[in-house]
Amino acid sequence: MTNKPDKDQRAADAEAWLDGLDPATTPAEDTADLKAIAEAADQVALAERRLRAAVHTARVNGRSWARIGLALGVSRQSAHERHGSRANTKRAS
Repeated sequence: MTNKPDKDQRAADAEAWLDGLDPATTPAEDTADLKAIAEAADQVALAERRLRAAVHTARVNGRSWARIGLALGVSRQSAHERHGSRANTKRAS
């Protein structure tokens, strides 16, 4: 276990190292891969919202969970478990 003086010394060492960095001479890290991950995650979130809206529309139009599952490539039960609580399962009047 690390004691407080050791932690304090490591923190002081880290701060001194950071203070010594010169942005003009310290190479910047290429973060394109991390940006690609963030962009892909945004696209997944958008696709999930579109899918929820499409399932909701299908249910409002009277589509069964079996037909929705077929469109999704999953079983009726899987479609209902994944989307049933989020989608309005009542038909429009």
